[in-house]
Amino acid sequence: MHRTTRILFVTPALSVAQRKAAFDDDGPLDPAGAAQARAAAGALPADARVVVSPSARCTETAEALGLTNTSSSAELAGVDAGSWRGRTLDEVGAAEPGALGRWLTEPDVAAPGGGESVAQVCARVGRWLGRVEPGAGRLVAVVEPDVVRAAVVHAIGAPPAAFWRLDVEPLTVTEFTGRLDRWNVGLGRPLTGA
Repeated sequence: MHRTTRILFVTPALSVAQRKAAFDDDGPLDPAGAAQARAAAGALPADARVVVSPSARCTETAEALGLTNTSSSAELAGVDAGSWRGRTLDEVGAAEPGALGRWLTEPDVAAPGGGESVAQVCARVGRWLGRVEPGAGRLVAVVEPDVVRAAVVHAIGAPPAAFWRLDVEPLTVTEFTGRLDRWNVGLGRPLTGA
């Protein structure tokens, strides 16, 4: 008999880059985001294993939520935005409108600033999901919103273009339950304190 695995994908609180609508430059949470994360401490299972995207805002969110014994996974990193890191959408749109348009409409091939395409992100996160041990119990993953999008695309077998159709809010939980790479998805409930 196979036991069910439960993964709680938690998105980080707001960062300075998000408030500016900029590509993540590994900056910290903004003060309001950090306070919201602290207010949600205790909302996640205390006995779950915890894995964190290797970004400052995910690490800071996990700490503010009171999550301990965390490990980091490079496969759960946010999209590599290449030379667009730290730039706002308006700046990239003004300087490279064709490249930005291709990235938003050609998910299989276009990569931001020489980084990685949406299809590459979906494949990377899908590989990670495929290695989650059947019957692994509960796992909390504090990850970038684009990792949640990629996981959902993989889990439901959607094409990479569906990535842009998913809105993922800060400090929400997207729950995957399943086994043997068959996942059911519960989308985006707010994370609130215990």
